[in-house]
Amino acid sequence: MERMIDDSGMRAPASRRILVLAHMGRPEARVAAQQTLRQLADSGVEGVLTAEDRDAMLRAPEVDELPPVGVVPDNCALSDIELVVVLGGDGSILRAAEVVRDVEVPLLGVNLGHVGFLAESERSGLAETVQAVVDGRYTVEDRMALDVRVWHAGRPVLHTWALNEASVEKGDREKMLEVVTEVDRRPLSSFGCDGVIMATPTGSTAYAFSAGGPVVWPEVEALLMVPLSPHALFSRPLVVSPSSMVALEVLTRTDARGVLWCDGRRTVELPPGSRIEVTRAERPVTLARMHRTPFSERLVKKFGLPTAGWRGPVERDEISDATSTLPIVQPDYRTAIRRQEPGTPQHLSVGQEIPQADRPEEGS
Repeated sequence: MERMIDDSGMRAPASRRILVLAHMGRPEARVAAQQTLRQLADSGVEGVLTAEDRDAMLRAPEVDELPPVGVVPDNCALSDIELVVVLGGDGSILRAAEVVRDVEVPLLGVNLGHVGFLAESERSGLAETVQAVVDGRYTVEDRMALDVRVWHAGRPVLHTWALNEASVEKGDREKMLEVVTEVDRRPLSSFGCDGVIMATPTGSTAYAFSAGGPVVWPEVEALLMVPLSPHALFSRPLVVSPSSMVALEVLTRTDARGVLWCDGRRTVELPPGSRIEVTRAERPVTLARMHRTPFSERLVKKFGLPTAGWRGPVERDEISDATSTLPIVQPDYRTAIRRQEPGTPQHLSVGQEIPQADRPEEGS
């Protein structure tokens, strides 16, 4: 769901705070963060870093000068942040979503990685992206997230969330994981496998995509369940209602244990007998957008899909011009009847003949 930003009520530049999160393990990300903070400061907007990222910037040899910044949580609260500029790949955006999970702050990704499916712009357009943020020229859209609960022996073990997916994987390389899947509290199928992915539409282009799951458009609200290397006759990916609950249990007929990963960041071990329940989370993740790019166009660009031979839709005026020159043919029922041999009945339906009066005369 997309929502417009009303810049008429936007705070004055001096009171605006933009959090900059970067992949601090990469020199190019630290340089991009310095450039972003400097451009924000020159525009009268306060740039903000986490304490961890500030310390990494101060130690970085390629960062010659760091402009004055706010620091979370030292002198700035997350609730005071207007937007987060994320410099990195999709993993950095997942990290940023974790940082601001408890507040409604949109994330704007600038891709410094490989695919960057969640990012809105590339490194080459960083200056233009920051200027758009300064000018308030962006919209926001909500992305569905997952609520994930883990139980064992009837007791709660973990309550967490995921933007892309919650994946249950085998914990022992030499042992297959035995599970039974469930939808809306009804068992569906039990099988051995390497794991099961439960994903959102946003996550359908991530791990679930690599496992052979369907690509689901972001505006289609649904839950996905994709088995990993299943040993079963029925093991197709499932797409179910967003109001459903999908679940699986690690069976106790073997001693194989599993591991739960949420967005590859939050994890817990799953001994035999563990139960994982996944539903739609109440709070979505908010992404900032500067461009109204169709999702199909994003798919083609990010995955390098071939589109050679595409001619495009026919324009409406072309359809009107073409149809106006076509002859209009009216059916001639008498001609159709004359093609019958004289005296041969024309069957309108089973057992029904053309009335004698409607039959053509011989020689006509």
